[in-house]
Amino acid sequence: MNRLTSLLFPGEYSRGIALALSGVFVLSFDSLLIRMAMADPWTVLFWRGLLIGITLSLVLFFASKKLLWSALAVHGPAAFVSGALFGLSSAGFVLSILNTHVANTVLIFSTAPIFATIFTWFFLKEKVALRTWLAVLATMAGVIIVFKGSFGTVNLAGDLFALFAAAVVGGNFTLLRRHPHIKRTAVVALGGFVTAALAWSWASPLGLGFESYLVLGLMGIVQMPLALMLLTVSTRILSSPEVSIILLLEAILAPFWVWMVFEESPPGLTWLGGIIIVCTLLLYFSPVGRKHHPPRAAPRS
Repeated sequence: MNRLTSLLFPGEYSRGIALALSGVFVLSFDSLLIRMAMADPWTVLFWRGLLIGITLSLVLFFASKKLLWSALAVHGPAAFVSGALFGLSSAGFVLSILNTHVANTVLIFSTAPIFATIFTWFFLKEKVALRTWLAVLATMAGVIIVFKGSFGTVNLAGDLFALFAAAVVGGNFTLLRRHPHIKRTAVVALGGFVTAALAWSWASPLGLGFESYLVLGLMGIVQMPLALMLLTVSTRILSSPEVSIILLLEAILAPFWVWMVFEESPPGLTWLGGIIIVCTLLLYFSPVGRKHHPPRAAPRS
């Protein structure tokens, strides 16, 4: 992968950009594939989690010659807690996608770095700059506007699942910041197994049609592992704020793919709240916005 990107994009920084853009492009199909699976949420969660867990465990083994348990145990309980949090956030994301507009989900989910900032201040007792608190307030205002469009509708539950997923990811970012040497591939693999375990009791894993299994296989074996690996490699070259900016493209691409296939148009308040959220995060993570206080947020992957 690195050799190919070296040929297509000479220069380390441009290769980092190419890897991050490719990762976000592949990741942006996640919401569409979840919808295309045409299965109940628990069955989607079971197969998605199980396949991601198996695939990334194999990647870990062939890359480092370590079994999943060994890769996690060396980092102690924190690694297992992080894996559990990845599983919970994945469950929240899928349940949100299947219960509200995709645009609502990805916009609310994009606030995870803001939750990480709040948790870092509260639990790690790190000082937070005034500009960061202003970004928190502006982003939360955008989320409230998105929620306002769902009050009194069936979409409200999906919005709450997205908010839960964002908060859990923010908490996981804080944990990984405290333990930066934990191997991300291992905890995401564990998260897949945790998701499958959570969904097992309510899932109907053997009751789907061929097309559903095809979509779930594409998602769990190819799409999600590939996206996570591309983003993980890109963070070795780019800073976390730079990757965070590129990740915002998912908030644009994911609803676009769903609109192309399912003609789903989110309500006007979603666009208004989305503009506030995206513009705030762009300004916050931009070189101008972080000129004096560069943030350090862990990547999604």
